Amino acid sequence: MNRREVLKNVALAGGGFIVLPTWAEAWSLNTLQRSASYLSLEHEAMLVSVVDTIIPTTDTPGAKDLGVPDFIQKMLLDCYEKDVQENLKKGLEKTNAMAKDRYLRAFVDCNSLQRKDILGKVAMSADQTQKDYLTLIKSLTILGFSTSEYVLTNY
Repeated sequence: MNRREVLKNVALAGGGFIVLPTWAEAWSLNTLQRSASYLSLEHEAMLVSVVDTIIPTTDTPGAKDLGVPDFIQKMLLDCYEKDVQENLKKGLEKTNAMAKDRYLRAFVDCNSLQRKDILGKVAMSADQTQKDYLTLIKSLTILGFSTSEYVLTNY
């Protein structure tokens, strides 16, 4: 990655946080008001599995339990262009294809170690769009988890 790309990404991320919608502050499932999903049911299940792999449930609720997948979809619809949304769909499809090639089962049917392995392979991929899709999901997962009402009120 060259310096210009890094600076562009930092500027975009900074701008995104400046214009972060007001609903994204201490949000909860009650305040999210889920609109129609732009993802298919298969893509939604994949997104839930990826988010659950990034921040799993332990003795505290994980990202899936707090509704972070719905937060991510709302953020993508409200704050990102169509090409980013399409890249996410393609990334989910490629991740699922990697799981089928490696473990002969869909990503959602893999255990947590297999999911971590697949996401590690995506992160190390030579395909920059795959890396970008995973980076976006990771950053939105962390943002959604850390700004959820549950985390802000309990931690």
